[in-house]
Amino acid sequence: VQLQASGRGSVQAGGSLRLSCRTSGRLIKISTMAWFRQTPVNQRDLVARISRGGDTVYADFVKGRFTISRDNAKNTVNLQMNDLKAEDTAVYYCNAAIATEWGKGYDDYWGQGTLVTVSS
Repeated sequence: VQLQASGRGSVQAGGSLRLSCRTSGRLIKISTMAWFRQTPVNQRDLVARISRGGDTVYADFVKGRFTISRDNAKNTVNLQMNDLKAEDTAVYYCNAAIATEWGKGYDDYWGQGTLVTVSS
């Protein structure tokens, strides 16, 4: 199973970007999907997560600006980022809890990371 993120880019403060992450490979079911971000000085922090049923949780620092969504039929998760700030500059990672075998449970999978740069 692989997660492939796309949508990296550079924008000015106040601009928008959309990240997408596609899951490929043999899998049974995807549970929670999420986006994390990491800077050179910070640990990897949760940005937003979404359950299979669509329930969402956001970090305080993105509430009202970012929106996470998913397409269960396409095994994708998206992150719409609006009103970007310089402090949003980071490498963004998609994450998914995926069951690959019946009765085995879910394992964590990560995308390769995609760089978002916001200039002030």
